[in-house]
Amino acid sequence: MKIIIFGLTITSSWGNGHATLWRGLCKALSRRGHRIVFFERDVPYYAETRDLVSWPFGDILLYKDWHEIRPVSHQQLSEADAVIITSYCPDALPATELAAQSKRPLLVFYDLDTPVTLSRRSVCEKIDYIGPRGLQDYDLVLSFTGGAAPQRLKSCLGAKKVATLFNHVDPETHGLTGCRDAYRSDLSYLGTFSADRQESLNALFIQPARDLPDRKFMIAGALYPENFPWAKNIHFVTHLPPKEHSAFFCSSRLSLNVTRHPMVKMGFSPSGRLFEAAACSAPMISDSWPGIEQFFRPESEILIARNSQEVVSALERPDEELRSIGLAARERDLKEHTSTHRAIELERLLATT
Repeated sequence: MKIIIFGLTITSSWGNGHATLWRGLCKALSRRGHRIVFFERDVPYYAETRDLVSWPFGDILLYKDWHEIRPVSHQQLSEADAVIITSYCPDALPATELAAQSKRPLLVFYDLDTPVTLSRRSVCEKIDYIGPRGLQDYDLVLSFTGGAAPQRLKSCLGAKKVATLFNHVDPETHGLTGCRDAYRSDLSYLGTFSADRQESLNALFIQPARDLPDRKFMIAGALYPENFPWAKNIHFVTHLPPKEHSAFFCSSRLSLNVTRHPMVKMGFSPSGRLFEAAACSAPMISDSWPGIEQFFRPESEILIARNSQEVVSALERPDEELRSIGLAARERDLKEHTSTHRAIELERLLATT
């Protein structure tokens, strides 16, 4: 198939989780014989932090504004078998309109932020990437989130057919590495700053750091404010590109996952960081949310923490026990959660819609 994607970004992983997901999925689709064309608006904050320059797995078309790229989009759509438009795509609405007019490709919406979308919809807040007709014009809606989310996308936004397509990991980007000292820590956390994660981060990372002043804690990510509650034993790495993720995770005695509040509330929204850490055989500890056991088995493949003391207790476990949990998570990851697994799922969904 020829698949056209209008997305937020694939060229910059700075401050967003979309780019890494698309890189893995597009690579897997390309290797399975599909042609990929990715449209990305060339905005300054991604241009300045672009960490993807060479890309052999499809065509990336950067453009300054919609009017500039519309003729090219029209031509590409006329040759496409499917077009996928994503949440937070800055030109989602005109791209949807153009694709609907062409009537040739299968029209797909991929919501990589389903809990946020539904939360905004519930309070009648404007959603820039969804028009007044909701999702009723799409042949297929893909949801990053499972559980009750697919049904709510139907009832609240008029989607006709909804399927889940969860996050995943590219084992060639995230995996075992011999470099285990570059980011050495007892507990690490990789994630962009988000206000709706801060309460959990305070409980599961900041407080344990204060309780264990002789242990080393490390945060890597973008957008952290100056008034963040740092401690002397918390080390910080400004924005970590994907090529450094493996070294970061492999250097961690224990890796923390903290989920944004809308995704905790809805559940069944695994972060890509979970799958990335698992691919690196990094022992993981996560906040609790509905459905986490669908992806990793608590205690044997992942640890769950509801308060700071449970994190402290986890850090007191023997190294051998933590390593066993990390190895089990990696085995599960490679069997069920790779980019190739998701590419095969997407193929099936497109073929049966």
